[in-house]
Amino acid sequence: QVQLVESGGGLVQAGGSLRLSCVASGRTFTTYGMGWFRHAPGKEREFVAAISRIGDRPNYADSVKGRFTISRDNAKNTLHLQMNSLKPEDTAVYYCAASAKYTGVMPRTPAAYDYWGQGTQVTVSS
Repeated sequence: QVQLVESGGGLVQAGGSLRLSCVASGRTFTTYGMGWFRHAPGKEREFVAAISRIGDRPNYADSVKGRFTISRDNAKNTLHLQMNSLKPEDTAVYYCAASAKYTGVMPRTPAAYDYWGQGTQVTVSS
């Protein structure tokens, strides 16, 4: 089992940047492929980005491609999401998630992930 704790959210103006972090504890971090999802009021939980156990094969939602970068530091048990050129439509609660079931490109569906953090709020003002 793994426990996930996100941080780094906040209020930022459109065009600004934030860097989210997700620290994992418990089972060995490299057991898990990781993903970021977001949930805005009135919308379904949405895939943002994902990365494999060893930190390759990142994949992104079209809405964030070219603006967001997912990375992981396996020595520090930490997942990151660098968010640049933020837009008001990026406003949401952002969650990190983990799954031990996949070794290659991580899936984009929330149901594929077994462990979730508590979320961190990102608010982008216009």
